[in-house]
Amino acid sequence: MSYNFVLPIKGLLSKLLFCITLPLFCHLLLTSCYTFKSTGIPPNVNTFYVAEFDNNTVNVVPTLSYDFTQSLLDKVLNESRLTFTETDPDIEFSGAITRYQVTSVAPEEQDGRTVTAFNRLDIGVQVEYLNNKEEDPKKKEWSQNFSFYLDYENTENLLDIQDGLIENITDQLVEDIFNKAFSDW
Repeated sequence: MSYNFVLPIKGLLSKLLFCITLPLFCHLLLTSCYTFKSTGIPPNVNTFYVAEFDNNTVNVVPTLSYDFTQSLLDKVLNESRLTFTETDPDIEFSGAITRYQVTSVAPEEQDGRTVTAFNRLDIGVQVEYLNNKEEDPKKKEWSQNFSFYLDYENTENLLDIQDGLIENITDQLVEDIFNKAFSDW
């Protein structure tokens, strides 16, 4: 009889152990993810500023400069511990939209003539970064060009899909800039 009694206790203990360790594991996992926020930001850096990016291209959407600047500002506000300030910021971002270009890609033969299967919207930005709290000249400032593109079918009208393409490209550019500025990878 004791043999039959031991098996249910073992099963009960393993279930109890599982019920205790699973929530503990989930808690540790979630709190450790939270601690990744701002891992590349030195403790003495607390504020940032994003100057409105200039528009140095032709035929660009008039609001792109403002929208891009706002996206970068929102990214830093939402995904770091830094606060925005216009006076004496610890970190400064500035730059310009340097490329807004639509090109044809993937030529194909169609009814005896060459047409393109896809068009490409390519946006480039030049970013200046300055960390006013950093003493090491190699880490204090940098300037880098970032670009990203998306392709769309030649049957689609750019004006119909332009806002979505710009939003997706901007999201990727801002992600790349954020990672360059605040990640140690």
